[in-house]
Amino acid sequence: STPIQHNTSSPSIGQPMGSSYGEQWLGTEDTHIRRRSSLNDIPRSNNKQTSKKKSERRPTQEKQQAEKARADSLRRVQQQQQSSTTPDPAPNTPKKKDTVSSLSRKSILNHLPVSKKPNAELHKNLHPSVLTLGLLFWDYKIVGSNARCISVLETLRKVIEDHRPPNNATFTRDIQKHLEPHIDFLLNIRNFSLSVREMIRYVKKAMSDLVAIHPPLSDQEAKKLLTSSISQFITARITVADQLIVQYGLSKIEDEGDVILTFAKSSVVESLLLKAKQVGKCFSVVIVDSRPLLEGKNLLKRLTQAGIPCQYTLISSIYIALKDVTKVILGSHCILNNGSSYSRIGSAIVAMAATDNMIPVMICAETYKFTNRTQVDSLVMNEKGNPEDLVNQGVLVDWKHMSNLNVINLLYDVTPAKYISLVITEIGVIPCTSAPVIWREYNEEYGKMTDYV
Repeated sequence: STPIQHNTSSPSIGQPMGSSYGEQWLGTEDTHIRRRSSLNDIPRSNNKQTSKKKSERRPTQEKQQAEKARADSLRRVQQQQQSSTTPDPAPNTPKKKDTVSSLSRKSILNHLPVSKKPNAELHKNLHPSVLTLGLLFWDYKIVGSNARCISVLETLRKVIEDHRPPNNATFTRDIQKHLEPHIDFLLNIRNFSLSVREMIRYVKKAMSDLVAIHPPLSDQEAKKLLTSSISQFITARITVADQLIVQYGLSKIEDEGDVILTFAKSSVVESLLLKAKQVGKCFSVVIVDSRPLLEGKNLLKRLTQAGIPCQYTLISSIYIALKDVTKVILGSHCILNNGSSYSRIGSAIVAMAATDNMIPVMICAETYKFTNRTQVDSLVMNEKGNPEDLVNQGVLVDWKHMSNLNVINLLYDVTPAKYISLVITEIGVIPCTSAPVIWREYNEEYGKMTDYV
């Protein structure tokens, strides 16, 4: 085998580089001279010619700048002449483009329904009692969950009693189709509260049960059975339920010295306080109210006529009103599945302030108000009232012309379960965490009612 030849000309590590090795890689002196001569052959720029061209362009540039300045000055003069001939608008006259509808303003609450005034001309085929009820709802003549529920049930009962099915259909199969436009009309006028929706589900379940009866009932028998079911619901789930709530609530009021605070006006709370006065309990009431409905004024009138000492204040002084209060009793529009209370806006503030002062908060609610819906805030589902009810016309007379101002009149809020001490129902005093159990038991008793209205 041929031995490997090593390049002896390369320097060892740490030794200086030899001349032969440097010439091999860096080139000789002749190579360096040839490279420098090639660089010298490159033509250089003529600075005299460049400066000459710049001097020739300068007069042209100065002429263009002068023409542009004259055009700008002429344009400014014309604009000043036009502004002097155009009259100034009145200071208090809003521009048309600044007029912004309150319904089209950008807001995170634009998805909430707004009450709409009924148009009787477009709904001539509906029952007159439904048209009348829609007008009362729109004008807020009927407020309160129990009052709205009873009025809807009684109106539907009148519609059922006056209905005559066509010759080619039976009452049991035609009545639900007949009631649908009436219910939709009321729903479009003002959004149903959650408790009224539960009641509507009960009515629909009763109508579907009529179809399942075998042998089929006659029209008169079916009509009588359906109207009696509605009357039974009013009696058992509202009237008698309120009486039982009053009996259970009396045990929570001391014989002497109690100072009870309530908010706005609840029919069942009013009945409880009047009954406590009748049985001889000595107590006083603090009524907290809020704009724009000021429902507490009606409660104040009823309680003072019965001889109950009362104080009346607005919600802005809630912490001052709680100074001597021993317990808080509130009504509710609905008890949600997570134990929260859906009620008149302001109830949550009252409950939070009372809990902050270690005052027990009691809610009076019928079991038909328990629902399977869960809601943790007041923004997902609520109802907006007329914003004009909140506006002081002397201050915000032109608020609709202010594009950066939006007036919102919410009607309900949600009180979390942690601010509720107990719930008084017709089946007894229960914790608010038992709400899903109550709904499930009554749902099994009255049938499956899971479809939303």
